Amino acid sequence: MLCPRPSAPSLMQPPLDEARRDTAEDTQWSRPECQAWTAALLLGTCLLYCARASLPMCTVAMSQDFGWNKKEAGVVLSSFFWGYCLTQVVGGHLGDRIGGEKVIVLSASAWGSITAATPLLEHLGGAHLVCMTLSRVLMGLLQGVHFPALTSLLSRKVRESERAFTYSTVGAGSQVGTLLTGVVGSALLEWHSWQSVFYFSGGLTLLWAWCVHRYLLREKDLVLALGVLARGLPVSRHSKVPWRQLFRKPSVWAAVFSQLCSACSFFTLLSWLPTFFQETFPQAKGWVFNVVPWLVAIPASVFSGFLSDHLVCQGYRPVTVRKFMQVMGLGLSGIFALCLGHTSNFLQSVVFASASIGLQTFNHSGISVNIQDLAPSCAGFLFGVANTAGAVAGVVGVCLGGYLIETTGSWTYLFNLVAITSNLGLCTFLVFGQAQRVDLSPTHEDL
Repeated sequence: MLCPRPSAPSLMQPPLDEARRDTAEDTQWSRPECQAWTAALLLGTCLLYCARASLPMCTVAMSQDFGWNKKEAGVVLSSFFWGYCLTQVVGGHLGDRIGGEKVIVLSASAWGSITAATPLLEHLGGAHLVCMTLSRVLMGLLQGVHFPALTSLLSRKVRESERAFTYSTVGAGSQVGTLLTGVVGSALLEWHSWQSVFYFSGGLTLLWAWCVHRYLLREKDLVLALGVLARGLPVSRHSKVPWRQLFRKPSVWAAVFSQLCSACSFFTLLSWLPTFFQETFPQAKGWVFNVVPWLVAIPASVFSGFLSDHLVCQGYRPVTVRKFMQVMGLGLSGIFALCLGHTSNFLQSVVFASASIGLQTFNHSGISVNIQDLAPSCAGFLFGVANTAGAVAGVVGVCLGGYLIETTGSWTYLFNLVAITSNLGLCTFLVFGQAQRVDLSPTHEDL
């Protein structure tokens, strides 16, 4: 999405920008570079979710093999977020410091290896619940750096007028990955075993990491990044995050809380939808309910980014556009989640699930880009804080969902929880959300 670049000469550049002006690391991508990296990051995000969705896809088969009940399955499903919430801020800070692309590739090599090795855990003895839980915690630790590093990378390398489209396109990888796992995973489960799903997603991730390292990154850059990590990160006065300045602003807290609610709703649906369909409609084909919602979400994500950038280019205030996106991404999607809990018809359930998942992709052009509006100089850090809150909420939401299903015997309470959480986040963002920069000193604040 292109629009004329505003001529906004500033008489006085912020000191932070002056320190970075001459560094090659912060130069924006050219058009061919942006296209190549967008495609690579889209595929990387796709594989991230292939690996993440492998366990929810295989939960029923694994529960039968290992004798897990709903509460135990909920513990394993939610354990991913125990690790995920611990590395969000670290991932954002590393992305701000050494480059988000390096953080993404290095972490993908590690969690890809763990995914491919997950089936081997069943041979370690009878403590399958403990082994799988620890494996998912470690997976969460390693995947937790991805989106904060991605936010840091795009906030520096992509023009402001194209950020929503680029971010939503890359973010569509989450739906592509879940869709790919739904298609291929359903076939592998039917024709082979649940172990083959993990081999598939882990092997492809390792191949992707090698290709990006080989064709888009210079080897000396990765070696340098590893050296910096080994020595520890020196903190200069230009790299310090303005903690007090950020968290005195209601708009920052609104973005963090809205991201919390968005992540909680999405992770709860991602974790429990396959089991909901398998148990409520046992005769239904797995490829239908594992594929259709994510097939709808892919064009919805790209369209949301196009629409957001188009509205900004037409002169609408960025904050108005961000709030409109959240009305769709939290408000309307929450209504469809509520409907999902009050129908017993398979076709209606697929339609409601598809609408809820598809509309949630509008969050990519709302909250996620709003964080870049608020603090582009430390967007990775701030997104890490927001996503940490979301990951913690994901632990609570997924566990609470399993508890509600087990104790009430009804799925309605799970979807009511998703709808309530979504609308709490929406109301907070509508009241307190802003798009003015808050990472600058008052004399430089962009109003």
